[in-house]
Amino acid sequence: MDDAARARIHTSFAAQSMMATFGATLVTVEAEHVVITAPILPGSLQQQGFGHAGLTFSIGDSAAGYAALTTLPLDSEVVTAELKINLLAPARGDLLRATGKVIKPGRRLVVVGAEIHAIKGGEETLIAILQGTMVPVPA
Repeated sequence: MDDAARARIHTSFAAQSMMATFGATLVTVEAEHVVITAPILPGSLQQQGFGHAGLTFSIGDSAAGYAALTTLPLDSEVVTAELKINLLAPARGDLLRATGKVIKPGRRLVVVGAEIHAIKGGEETLIAILQGTMVPVPA
């Protein structure tokens, strides 16, 4: 992956006001692999005190989408066509980490996945997996 491709993803991420609202950070941008973290803030909790599934889904969607974007030309963007989530455990911890990956690249469809871990201290718990399809569109 070249510097221009990385810069495109960093610029796009910086323009996402929802990621800023969540305090999310773009940690890793590599070919077919993107990592995003977000703290579990008081404003992103559900009624039982766990991180809300909306936070989990949002950072997973973005990590998977940007992983897809790493496979495409610089004049492309992606939009989510469909994305399924399996919530495996409550989001207990201080931080969520979403690791997006490309399962099958393509010019018309990119199949993606993501794993989301909750991190508390040195312990990590897999709390969700996502799988879906991103559609390339002109930038």
